[in-house]
Amino acid sequence: MAEVTTSLSIGQVAERTGLSVHALRFYEREGLFANPVQRGSSGRRVYGEDDVEWLTICIILRASGMPLPAIRRYAELVSEGAGNEKERLNLLRQHQERVNIQIGQLTQSLDLITFKVGVYEDILSEGDPTACLTGRQQLSFGEPEGEDRK
Repeated sequence: MAEVTTSLSIGQVAERTGLSVHALRFYEREGLFANPVQRGSSGRRVYGEDDVEWLTICIILRASGMPLPAIRRYAELVSEGAGNEKERLNLLRQHQERVNIQIGQLTQSLDLITFKVGVYEDILSEGDPTACLTGRQQLSFGEPEGEDRK
C-alpha cells in the first residue's frame, strides 16, 4: 500500500490531471490505480503525489490508444510489485507497436494534407481559384511541378 505523503482531495487531483471527478471515480472503480485509493477519517478519498504521477501515466497510455483492460492489467502488474517485469515489458511492447503503426498512418495522412494545402496555396497564389474545380482530384502527392495538381 502506498504511503500518502501529500494529501490531495479528489478536486485537487482532478485539477492537476485534467480528469473530471467523475473520471477519477471511474478509474478507481475500474481498477486502474496501481495502489488502492486511500480514505481519510471522514471517508473522503485522499490522494498523494504517487497517485498523480500514476494517473499521468494512465492518461498518456489512454491518449495513445491503450484500451482500458490493458491499462487495468498494467496497473495490476505494477501493484503486484517486482517479479513480473517480463509481462509488463510484453504489454508495453505490444502497445508500442500499435502506436508506431498509428504514427505511420498519421504521418501518411499529414503528408497528404500538407500536399493538398500546397496545391491550394499554389492555385490561390496564381489567382485562378476555379482551376481546382476541374473535377479531377489528384491523390498522388509526388507529381513533378507543373503537372495538373488538384
